Amino acid sequence: MENLQEIANKMVSKGKGILAADESSPTCGKRFDSIGVESTFENRNEYRDILITAPELENYISGVILFDETIKQSTTCNDAIPFTEFLKSKGIIPGIKVDTGAKKLAGFSNEKITEGLDGLRERLVDYYNMGARFAKWRAVITIGETIPSDACIYSNAHGLARYASLCQENGLVPIVEPEVLMDGTHTIEDCYEVSQRTLNIVFEQLIMHHVDLRGIVLKPNMIISGLDCTEQASVSRVAELTFKCLKDNVPSDVPGIAFLSGGQSSDLATAHLNEMNAKYMSDMPWNLTFSYGRALQEDALKKWGGSNRKGAQAALLDRAKSNSLATKGTATDLVNS
Repeated sequence: MENLQEIANKMVSKGKGILAADESSPTCGKRFDSIGVESTFENRNEYRDILITAPELENYISGVILFDETIKQSTTCNDAIPFTEFLKSKGIIPGIKVDTGAKKLAGFSNEKITEGLDGLRERLVDYYNMGARFAKWRAVITIGETIPSDACIYSNAHGLARYASLCQENGLVPIVEPEVLMDGTHTIEDCYEVSQRTLNIVFEQLIMHHVDLRGIVLKPNMIISGLDCTEQASVSRVAELTFKCLKDNVPSDVPGIAFLSGGQSSDLATAHLNEMNAKYMSDMPWNLTFSYGRALQEDALKKWGGSNRKGAQAALLDRAKSNSLATKGTATDLVNS
């Protein structure tokens, strides 16, 4: 079994990030609707093939998060190489989303709990045998007038810790994703307070469950204003508060932090990452990179439109390269609002 610390370090190596291609079939359906393409098994396979086989993707991407359907699919060329084998041949690590979604938290209106622990040990064994070497589990925390509750944060943190412990037991690096959602009218200061509280409790639970922090990757939200907040924080302010929140709450044993993009535009997600690395890299005990889904795929999906493979791959590589530079703080032509 490979060393978990080595895998985690490869996942967050400088200049590379993680492509999140783990959309469920319903989510994929919504995205295909936006370009007028029917969400059939064949079309989903074709689109994922475009992403995974993009030439030189390995220069910018260290790992790809797959969905249960995708990890069993193969390239669309005549040889039909399983996606996991193709990725490994390129030096890219295959990963797998293992949670079964965020459901209503009983007794707490407007709050969610992520499910999927039942039977997880057996599923992890199967996914490892299919070639996965890391996994992902997403918890969602909503900010509102009286939420999040302690019950919501603790329940989700406990689930993340149990998942992470099971992953490490079975040879997979856990991506720990506690997402404080952008949805709402809250200020950037509200986001900071809730994110700090959440990270604190998540690491308390990870340590309690004997998770080796040297063999995980943290996938948090950035500290940003709510989508409907009247005052949107500047790129500089987002970078400042995000770095402070992470520095104060993420142990230095963690090898790297790979941000989710959430509801940010592709351009802003890149600009925020670049600003943090440009300003604070020398003070970071961990690597700071990206684990973007829509923010990497959006341009490619539009270019593809159901037929333009080369255009889609070029768009994906362009966005991946820009974010690769952002992990070094050297990206250019960025939004600076």
